[in-house]
Amino acid sequence: MKPTPESPLASSVHPSPNHGERRSGPVDLLILHYTGMDGAAAALQRLANPVAEVSAHYVVLEDGRVVQMVPEGRRAWHAGQGSWAGLSDINSRSLGIEIVNGGHAGGLPAYPEAQIAAVIDLCHDLTTRWSIPPQRVLAHSDIAPERKEDPGEHFPWDRLARAGIGHWVAPTPIRDGRFFAEGDAGQPVEALQAMFVLYGYDLPVTGAFDARTKAVVTAFQRHFRPARVDGVADASTITTLRDLLAALPGRG
Repeated sequence: MKPTPESPLASSVHPSPNHGERRSGPVDLLILHYTGMDGAAAALQRLANPVAEVSAHYVVLEDGRVVQMVPEGRRAWHAGQGSWAGLSDINSRSLGIEIVNGGHAGGLPAYPEAQIAAVIDLCHDLTTRWSIPPQRVLAHSDIAPERKEDPGEHFPWDRLARAGIGHWVAPTPIRDGRFFAEGDAGQPVEALQAMFVLYGYDLPVTGAFDARTKAVVTAFQRHFRPARVDGVADASTITTLRDLLAALPGRG
């Protein structure tokens, strides 16, 4: 008997052996990725290859079809080494969606309309059934800023937010002004790092704008201020972060 998709939005199942028991709970994170490969066939093959040791719960193809690869109750191997809000075993606490897209290596192609519509519907389904809060719908780059770039600055997080998916505020426009960059140090940098930690990013509060801090700023920009992704904490980046913190549930 063929396995049955758990989400009613999945049109087929392409089983992957790359999963295990969840080690902790509850499931309260949804992580979005791009495949970074040349087409759906190559991505599905890799995600089902036991040698690759990677997988995801769902894959969304370019034409909007949704394929399930790992049962939702199982620990898919999609997040790797990463952390968020003090949590290090992201795989045990999350669901993972791979979106077929060539990614940065493929020139950051646009996400097709049918694909984004399907991602929105799938996210609605998963966040509703698993009671995942909006602020815990994240990019792979958010949880692993020094290793990952996906789903990239072309991914339409604002569009998802208008559909009720994820945490979002309108980014502050970019203007000239004071900024912090790699090599800077002092109390203002320490305060900036503390703000990122308060939002959920894994960042030591040292007061030194080091390579890790630049990676976190870059990841933040990719998700929340994609107009310019350069790892420089300008006024627009800092104000957008401030507004996101103020908009978290229970604040304001």
